[in-house]
Amino acid sequence: MNVLVPLPFVLPLLGAVLAVIARGRLLWLRVLCPLVAAAGVAASAALVAFVARDGVLAVQMGGWGAPLGITLVADRLSSLLLVVSSTVLLAIMLHAVGEGAGGQEAGVFYPTYMTLTAGVSLVFLAGDLFNLFVAFEVMLASSYVLMTLTPTGERVRAGMTYTLVSLTSSILFLTALGLTYAAAGTVNLADLSTRVPDLPGATRTALGLLFLVVFGIKGAIVPMHLWLPDSYPVALTKITAVFAALLTKAAVYSLIRVETLVFPREHASWPMLVLAAGTIVVGTLGALTHDDIHRVFSFILVGHIGYMLFGLALFDVAGLTGAILYLVHHIVVQAALFLVSDLIQGYTGETSLHRLGGLAGLSAFIAVLFFIPAMSVSGVPPTSGFVAKLALFQAGVGSGSVLAYAVTGVAVVGSVLTLMAMSRIWTLGFWRPRPDDVEEPTASESYTSGGVRLMQSVTAVLVVAGLLIAAFAGPLASWSRHAASDLVSGDDYRHAVLDGGNP
Repeated sequence: MNVLVPLPFVLPLLGAVLAVIARGRLLWLRVLCPLVAAAGVAASAALVAFVARDGVLAVQMGGWGAPLGITLVADRLSSLLLVVSSTVLLAIMLHAVGEGAGGQEAGVFYPTYMTLTAGVSLVFLAGDLFNLFVAFEVMLASSYVLMTLTPTGERVRAGMTYTLVSLTSSILFLTALGLTYAAAGTVNLADLSTRVPDLPGATRTALGLLFLVVFGIKGAIVPMHLWLPDSYPVALTKITAVFAALLTKAAVYSLIRVETLVFPREHASWPMLVLAAGTIVVGTLGALTHDDIHRVFSFILVGHIGYMLFGLALFDVAGLTGAILYLVHHIVVQAALFLVSDLIQGYTGETSLHRLGGLAGLSAFIAVLFFIPAMSVSGVPPTSGFVAKLALFQAGVGSGSVLAYAVTGVAVVGSVLTLMAMSRIWTLGFWRPRPDDVEEPTASESYTSGGVRLMQSVTAVLVVAGLLIAAFAGPLASWSRHAASDLVSGDDYRHAVLDGGNP
């Protein structure tokens, strides 16, 4: 069933074209784009089923065989992330439909959003470094347009910062790609996995570090994170939800794929462990120093990238299993948190904790929608965050590395700091009465219309999805463990790409 492999990328690309054609017809955009996105979810789900049955699926686009052709590959990791990401992208699109963007904004938003969806899908499917680079450039172009949608001075400034940092990482990516081709004579990931081990040790180390920097910038790993808390909070919240849920995770996925397949290690990587610990500490401490909900969530995002890097840094099945579980959990929960903050901002016109209060009395439903993912991202049992963190903690303790023990302790402290940050939002924003010097909150027009029901429903679906991750932790952990074993081995991936694999 190799014909299914390109569909998660082709369908949103087709949707973008159709959205451009239908730019002047708002109703068409609001119906057509979600339908195409839903078809992408169905295609991704079918891909998961066929990967489970047949193993790794690979297709060579354009009729050229590997390693010369454009290779798209679906394995347990990529297919799982495709179905999760496409579901979250559909949910955020429906949230935007409920918010009621119209006119010129809708004519720009929908085709650009579909293009971004195609870029995210291509990241997960790319079987060579060049097309991985192309996928990130598609995401960069789309994300800049979305970030500066309904432009203000602050958004344009943040958009310029975001673009300059992204272009810097893209230049480094292109440099790494060229150096890799010069050293190994190929950019196909499966082919590289057979050639890179024969390169001199210094060359392998230099290339590995260069890719770590490239994806470290894109994934906001400390100390390459400063652009994220500065740019994400100023974009429209529905846009920030996409960025927080998926753009950084695309970089983490790429780092996992390249480091395990092309630069495998037999022991834990101490530089990555140090970076993971630093990322956890800086992100979670940063969340405690800010009063704007969006900035708090942005720093939480940075801190929790460190947990995923921790799992990768162990370079064993247990660590990678934890990293995969954490990826799935965080994509869903982070999107839910930002959509909840959008509801809060829509109802009150505020995101500052100094001016918020009494939200639990204003809307008990929104209070519940916030409380569940807040506890999940903090790792409180029995949420999905607890399941993912427990897997990482067990992997860290079981690695036998003293440094891994230390990072495990840092990760535990990071969970406590995250809980403190979430509790602070709950206490000041939801539990205490509204400050006397703050006027009665006034909901925006879109939040007094029927569209708010769709926005609340979509947010609730993501919150429930986070609970389902915990409820079905056993099957998900089993799938993640098999995916991690495939990453450590790499044999099935190489066989599917270089030897023709499954029909």
